[in-house]
Amino acid sequence: MAHYTPQRSDYDRAAVRSVLDRARSEGRTSLTAPEGKVLADAYGIPVPTEALARSAEEATAIATDIGFPVVAKIVSPDILHKTDAGGVEVGLNSAEEVAEAYRRIVSNARAYDTDAEITGIQIQQQVGGGQEVLIGATTDPTFGKIVVFGLGGVLVEVLKDVAFQLAPVSHEQAMAQIEDIRAAEVLSGVRGAPPVDKKQLADLLVRLSDLAGDFPEIAEADLNPVFASEHGATAADLRFVLDFEPAAPPQRFSREEILGSMERLFKPRSIAVIGASNETGKIGNSVIKNIVDGGYQGQIHPVNPKASEVYGRPSYSSVSDIPGDVDVAIFAIPAKFVASALEEAGQKGVAGAVLIPSGFAETGEHELQEEVLEVARRHGVRVLGPNIYGYYYTPQSLSATFCTPYDVLGGTALTSQSGGIGMAILGYSRSTRTGVSAIVGVGNKADLDEDDLLTFFGQDENTNAIAMHLEDLKDGRAFVDAAREVVPKKPVVVLKAGRTSAGAAAAGSHTGALAGNDKVYDDILRRAGVVRAPGLTELLEYGRALPAMPAPSGENIVIITGAGGSGVLLSDAVVDNGMSLYEIPPDLDSAFREFIPPFGAAGNPVDITGGEPPETYEKTIRLGLQDPRIHSLVLGYWHTIVTPPLVFADLVIKVAQEAREAGIDKPIVASLSGDTEVEQAAAKLFDHGIVAYPYTTEMPVKVLGAKYRWARSAGLL
Repeated sequence: MAHYTPQRSDYDRAAVRSVLDRARSEGRTSLTAPEGKVLADAYGIPVPTEALARSAEEATAIATDIGFPVVAKIVSPDILHKTDAGGVEVGLNSAEEVAEAYRRIVSNARAYDTDAEITGIQIQQQVGGGQEVLIGATTDPTFGKIVVFGLGGVLVEVLKDVAFQLAPVSHEQAMAQIEDIRAAEVLSGVRGAPPVDKKQLADLLVRLSDLAGDFPEIAEADLNPVFASEHGATAADLRFVLDFEPAAPPQRFSREEILGSMERLFKPRSIAVIGASNETGKIGNSVIKNIVDGGYQGQIHPVNPKASEVYGRPSYSSVSDIPGDVDVAIFAIPAKFVASALEEAGQKGVAGAVLIPSGFAETGEHELQEEVLEVARRHGVRVLGPNIYGYYYTPQSLSATFCTPYDVLGGTALTSQSGGIGMAILGYSRSTRTGVSAIVGVGNKADLDEDDLLTFFGQDENTNAIAMHLEDLKDGRAFVDAAREVVPKKPVVVLKAGRTSAGAAAAGSHTGALAGNDKVYDDILRRAGVVRAPGLTELLEYGRALPAMPAPSGENIVIITGAGGSGVLLSDAVVDNGMSLYEIPPDLDSAFREFIPPFGAAGNPVDITGGEPPETYEKTIRLGLQDPRIHSLVLGYWHTIVTPPLVFADLVIKVAQEAREAGIDKPIVASLSGDTEVEQAAAKLFDHGIVAYPYTTEMPVKVLGAKYRWARSAGLL
């Protein structure tokens, strides 16, 4: 079949609508094979020649007309998994075999489900040869309509080698998705086999994604197997699952609405603390104390009907009594009182409500949380939380939390869905003196969630990297849309908890089951340019290090090391993190050899050996920075008496600073091996924009790999 990029006007939507309306009227949640063929024909999806037989005699006549061999399949609206019911026979080569297969399949179906309605037996031209692949579409609870591509048959069941993408897809996106599976090389032809027509496979992906997108009630669609060869692709089997009452999508806000509320939340002129208290140990006492002691310069209004003054500020019985406007209301009262207090805050015109108390959906009180959200929606109040530790925004010296104020200003915005992880983020940031623009808890995410925060931090002049811990996304598409806007300007790092699949009990070959795993998040977030962190340490280190490091201008990485063992481990780490070592050309190899001893090793890694004086490190690093063919440096330091740790740190800082003054700013990461003095040296390097770690060869290279993944997504390489 010649490749033809489908146009939306090519599709026969009326034919599809007729089939779906009939299924709806009959209360069915799946389509029969002949109905599936109608959908395939309407959207130009190639399928084998076939016809429906209602008797053994009719089956033999159809098979004779089609030509042998043929396949026979049960057609029943009540039997979705035909193979499980003994409802499929293949390789039928004569009229007698077809007649016998007809009778066996009907008998098997009766035994499988005595009440099943049997429409007939589908007699289909048997196709084969080439490569079996799966093309599918499903409705993901987080991302909505997605399409899947993978190798078909047993391979997809055993290996789960599939790639996911948001629907609809363009032809270019579909081609990239096909190349994204681990076994993509199989499709290019191996061991003498001809390559398959990938453009035709991409065409099928586009057509199926358009079909699923045009008709939301198509909850799941499988083309499996699709037989792909150098001549084209044919879907040998079709399966459609319907849902005429899909879940309502989350409420969406415009970018202008989000930014309007978030500007007032993070840069408030006045704050009300509802439940402010003079009693030590109360959350309301900690919150107002931290806002005041943290240095916030706006107006602070305690709300406590039982006190005339709280923490040196006049107290009000109700937020309604506060003179002037209030931008943010922080709630430190029991959950059962929040709705009524929020009603007053809404009438006051508050833009953001920060709900610290627990006792909502996380404890099963879903109705209470919905009541609070209804009040907020009615008054146009955006809600952060509930069940959170609060939030920090250091440019405003705002510590709206019951935790200790944080005052190390920087460009990293950190968010967490979990309070416990939030405490870890706070403690780690404090211990490493990470400069942050914000630390935010989102808790139950009754309203504000990661896409709102991403939209704000993406344009925030005080933020240059965003690192987020999340357990789920309420609206995956909104997050992807926001990420695509932000990634070209600044890195977005995500630690997604719950990476193991919980859907393994479902049938392995079905698109819906394949989608029930972490790879959906992985594929879709990666395509949006998001850098995924494998663990909490990586999330925090990526958040700390990426803003300190310039973007690379190319892929050529060189390792300079004083220890051969470190060089080997660093080389492994470079490859493990999706990068490659630069193959140093002869002239550059000779230039490095000018500075290293005869028993050292040029090439890559450049091994200067451990006994060399500081000048050797200095000269080789300077050469690495000055040569425009080298784009990033990985340094492996070994603690020696000849070059002590702080001497090494000082010389690297000196050479890097000289290069920056000359207009050269390349990523430099360093691994320091040695006694405890290397800790101080690494900290000093970090303070001067050189990402350095003691006792590890993996972490500096992981950070560099994260920077490279972002730079590629941002179009900088």
